[in-house]
Amino acid sequence: MRLCSIASGSSGNCTYVGSEAAHLLVDAGISGKRIESALAGLGLKGEDVDGILITHEHADHIAGLGAMTRKYRIPVYATAGTLEALRGSSQVGELDEALLVEVKADRRFTVKDLCVNPMQISHDAAEPVAYRISYGSKRVGICTDLGVYNDYTVECLKGMDALLIEANHDVNMLQVGPYPYYLKRRILGERGHLSNENAGRLLSRVLHDGLRTILLGHLSKENNLPELAYETVRMEITMGDNPYRAEDFCIQVAKRSEPSPVVEV
Repeated sequence: MRLCSIASGSSGNCTYVGSEAAHLLVDAGISGKRIESALAGLGLKGEDVDGILITHEHADHIAGLGAMTRKYRIPVYATAGTLEALRGSSQVGELDEALLVEVKADRRFTVKDLCVNPMQISHDAAEPVAYRISYGSKRVGICTDLGVYNDYTVECLKGMDALLIEANHDVNMLQVGPYPYYLKRRILGERGHLSNENAGRLLSRVLHDGLRTILLGHLSKENNLPELAYETVRMEITMGDNPYRAEDFCIQVAKRSEPSPVVEV
């Protein structure tokens, strides 16, 4: 199974997960042209994509969805609340109802030889989810856009071989930055985004010997720096209540506008 962050950040998100037989996108928040270019870099074409898993309806997760699904007739998987929001979205445009597939948190479904298991997250959207995808005994998780985590989140993310997790902002940069007060409150709130510190604390609770790669994603352009996210998460892991140190794991920062190296699990 392969994992590749095509784009990750507040300006657009799209992740590829696939096996030899099945190819999925998690979100399509960049242009169809950019998605097609990234797929070509993976040796794939748009018509090879078997499904697009949508986490929620915010623009940075759906910007290219309409173009991709209409051009290639790709099924769209999302919760009932998200599908309803997509139907009313001018950014997505008209969607073929025959291509819309409703999913539910904690109810597994399969796409060819991949098993997909959505999980609940806390975010200011209609009915948001994150996704865990498995191929045989191998498992990857894509978990961004969550203001808080709890024991449920931790249990869901245990046992992953690779994990893309949100490290959205540095709290100090956000507090002194240019955002208006209401937006700062939203980001810092329980339905906002995960800070660098909290990303590290969450990771500290799900680390295990088999976790091969950690991708830090959905970094804010205005309120974070890749180096700051990386070092803060590393410090939280090393100083946290767990038997590991940061150097025990491959930790990378997913880039905003170009694909990450392909992670093989």
